[in-house]
Parts: sequence; structure tokens; C-alpha cells
Amino acid sequence: MTLYHLIFIVKIKNNMKVCILGGGISSLALAKALVKENIYVDNYLSSKDINPSKSRTIGISRNNVNFFNRNIINIEKILWKLNRIEVFTDNLKSEKLLNFKSDNDQLFSILKNYELYQILNNALNKNKFFKKKIIKNLDLFFYENYNLVINCDHNHFISIKYFSKKIEKIYNCTAYTTIIKHKKLANNFTATQIFTKNGPLAFLPISDIETSVVYSANYALDKKDIDLKHIIQKYNNKYLIEKIDKIDICELQSLNLRSYYYKNILAFGDLLHRLHPLAGQGFNMTIRDIRQLLDIIKNKINLGLSLDSSINIEFEEKIRHKNFVFSNGIDFVHEFFNIERKVNSKILSKAVQFFGKIPNINKIFVNLADAGF
Repeated sequence: MTLYHLIFIVKIKNNMKVCILGGGISSLALAKALVKENIYVDNYLSSKDINPSKSRTIGISRNNVNFFNRNIINIEKILWKLNRIEVFTDNLKSEKLLNFKSDNDQLFSILKNYELYQILNNALNKNKFFKKKIIKNLDLFFYENYNLVINCDHNHFISIKYFSKKIEKIYNCTAYTTIIKHKKLANNFTATQIFTKNGPLAFLPISDIETSVVYSANYALDKKDIDLKHIIQKYNNKYLIEKIDKIDICELQSLNLRSYYYKNILAFGDLLHRLHPLAGQGFNMTIRDIRQLLDIIKNKINLGLSLDSSINIEFEEKIRHKNFVFSNGIDFVHEFFNIERKVNSKILSKAVQFFGKIPNINKIFVNLADAGF
């Protein structure tokens, strides 16, 4: 690359400005990826976006961790690396249904939502290419002033006006999340997923003294009858629990937008797609979206082109079908185990157990969870 070309690229970047709506993890991760390329970013958010839950955790695949460290920010110090995922079902009692393990030290990593938020937020606040604008009315800004507007805010009028057409599914499930504090466990590197008769329950280690718990309870149960502490005690056979933190609750649904963009406005993050949490793939899909969007933007800049709506068109063409198929794959897994838990028979469970032991099939599942399509 010649000196003239480098100067030309710098001039293009200096004349470009991107707006990101919303202050969640997806917004901040994308903003950090863009400012690392010396692209100016204005981030509009409301005050409610700056208090992330301390009861939520995020799972990130090995492939996505590597991308995050290289292209966004290094997060090694807040990761807890898991080398095994064990899956059980009530139908088989203590027998393992599936067993996924890594040949190296990392199959999946778990981190606390608010710790990732703090790292991203602190780094962005020190960056000269980034400006945070906390305003009461997010409707009051002019998106025409920006080359590209990336919308991660469900509640913005843009979302309601331009991104209301979607393929949506209500799961009739409620997710309960918390963190248990327990006696030190030296080898706390195995995640456990249990398909109970009332919904999937996951134990996700985040340190040698803490483990995240996610329980997706079916609506067949009266919410008043759901005692997460009792459920944890019933299925826990590993931890000597000292404390159970505050429990967060949310209703579950999946969605895929029919159209990813309107003019120079691109939908992103959870606004673009939302998944059932049983496979821990929601944020992983967003990281893959960031990777794709970043490649398109960098290619435009290297060709001497400004950022405009053509980026949105190209992004949708390259990623929408993959996201749709992947989302439906996760939904299929949910529906399959929804049937499995209702059947008072071991036939389906034994079939899954048999195929899961075939090395090539097991490897395919691991690779899909790691890198997507």
C-alpha cells in the first residue's frame, strides 16, 4: 500500500461518522470494533442502558473469543474457560445424554455481563473517536447527519416504524437467571445442561467459587409454584452452596427481522435476531455479525469508498440466510427436547445418546457452536 493510498484512506475515515443507538453489550462491542479502525462513532443511549444486570452471564465460543481479542478488545482476564459440556435429561436420570469436550483448554468461555460492559465502556470513554450522548428522548436526533446509523435499541421510534416486520415465536417460557456462590471447586471447568420435565436448567461455571444458573421454565407451571432455589438444590450434585444471588426474570421468544435495513439505518444485535438461551448462542451470533460488518466496512474503505446504504444491502445479502438457518436450528433443538421431556419413554433420549457418541457427528455440533456456518 502506497503512502498516497494511506493518506487517502485517512481522509475518507475523517469524513465518516457512524451513529449507534442503544447502550447494551452489542452496541459497545460494535462501537469498539469501529473506533479501532479510526472511524468516528456517536453513541446515543438512555440512562437505563448504563446499569447492566449483575446476575447475567454470557457464553462465547473459542472462535469468537479469538476474534474479540484481536478486533475489539482483549477480554482474557474476565473469561472462565470451559473444556467440557455435559448434557442430561430426566428421562435417563444420571446417564449422560451428550458429552462435548475440547482437545485443548477451551471449548466455550463464560463471563459476567457487567464485567464485559465495564471493560468496553471504560475503553470507549478514553477513545477520541467515540462520543457518548445520554439523552432523555432518543427520538430527537437526525439520522441524515450520519453516513451509517446502526440501531440496537428496541424502544426507539425507528425500530417501531421501520423494523416491525419479523418472524416471531413466543416460547411460553420464562427464563430465571442467577449466580450461586459456593465452596471452592478446583476443577470447575464443566458446564452442565439438564433437560428437566419443566424446562432446561444450566449450570455454567464462571470461577472456582461461582457458577451461573439459567432455568427456562415452561408456562405449564404456575409462576408462583416456581422456586428456583429449590430446583437448584434438587439438581445440584456438585456444589456446596453458600449464597444464591438476586434472581432475574424475563419472558422468552425468538425472532428474525424480515428486513435488516432502511436506507442508511441498519438493525443490529438483539433487534436483528433473538434466540432461546438453551445453547448460549445469542451473543455469539452478534459477534459473527460484527465480524461480517467489519469486513464489509474495511473493504469499502480500502477501495476508497465512503460508508453508505450499500453496506447495509451487502450485509443483509451475506448474513441473513445464515442467521435464519442457524436460528431455526436452535429452535429445532428446543422443540425436540420439548417433545422429549413430555414423552415418558427413553426411546428418543437413547437415540440422541447413540448419535452423540459418533465422533464425526459430535465434532459437527462442536464446530457449529464454535464458528456458526
